[in-house]
Amino acid sequence: MAIIPFYKPTLRRKDMDAVLQTMVDERIGPGERKNLFLKEFCDRIGFAHGVALRTVIDAMICGLKILNLPEGSRIGTGVLAPSYYEDVVRSLGYELLLGDIDKEHGCLSQAEADRLVQEEGCKALLLHEPVCQIPFGVDYKELGVPVMEDISQSIGSSFEERNAGSWGDLVVCSFEEDGVVSCGGGAALVFNEKEHKTAATELLSNTGSHVELPDMNAALGLIQLAALDEHLHRRRELYSLYTKSLMKTHHRLFGIGHIDFEPNGYGFCTTLDSKAEDVIAFAKKYEVSAKRTFADSLASHHQEAFETYPVALPAFHRSISLPIYPFLSQSDLQVILKVIAHLP
Repeated sequence: MAIIPFYKPTLRRKDMDAVLQTMVDERIGPGERKNLFLKEFCDRIGFAHGVALRTVIDAMICGLKILNLPEGSRIGTGVLAPSYYEDVVRSLGYELLLGDIDKEHGCLSQAEADRLVQEEGCKALLLHEPVCQIPFGVDYKELGVPVMEDISQSIGSSFEERNAGSWGDLVVCSFEEDGVVSCGGGAALVFNEKEHKTAATELLSNTGSHVELPDMNAALGLIQLAALDEHLHRRRELYSLYTKSLMKTHHRLFGIGHIDFEPNGYGFCTTLDSKAEDVIAFAKKYEVSAKRTFADSLASHHQEAFETYPVALPAFHRSISLPIYPFLSQSDLQVILKVIAHLP
């Protein structure tokens, strides 16, 4: 039996027809399909304007540039955010400061956001929403600094009718191979303010053709958006089944456990009472891929700073994720459910 892969792209063979048609039209670079995909994405998450670019790093850099922050500004984020956040911030001459997470939802806590802005002088916040989570009960905007919200892992999640994408002045979303929406690469940066649209247009006036999303990728994205509700439904079904299996163990679900939370099923993460390495080895014994959820986060550079990050670091050291995607076969699903129910 082959090991169950950690993820599979949500693409069917017939979806490739859209890419083939793009090639037949002899227009594979940024063009009409990119514009249509961007419009549909903006409509989906409730924003008026945006840009579709080739990588999430391009999108984040663009977002920070159009904010036009003072030289050397401090920017705050949660310590479980991806490591490349620091590369993005440093590339623009800014300084990245880190805060602890909220134990209820895994995003930057309100208290830490207050500290970063009011005590540390951060001029903006980068909001990472890990493995389906959204920061319910938090209002970052009241702090008076711009918020760029990253919904790459949370798009489609909601709590009491508030959706991912409603906490930021600007929103960025990655469309990589493992995403809930995948273009095989790429990202979008969206916003409502007209001055942001003007600034983005000026910024891309000379480099747009080199950094904007190609039509081939956008064609895949259009198919993904059309199937998004179907995929979210299946991901939520799997998430619910996994959660029920996890209840048979002494481990706990990472993040929101409230009945009104509707996760997007991007990932399934549990924070263990045992060593992550032992559980990963146990899963592998039964041909199930598993990995440490936050191994590539900013916390990897602060692994012993428990006094500074008392909530995030236990999650960093002891959280693992298991395969969850719409195209899981029934036989693979049953194996994963059994593994979850017997995690050591």
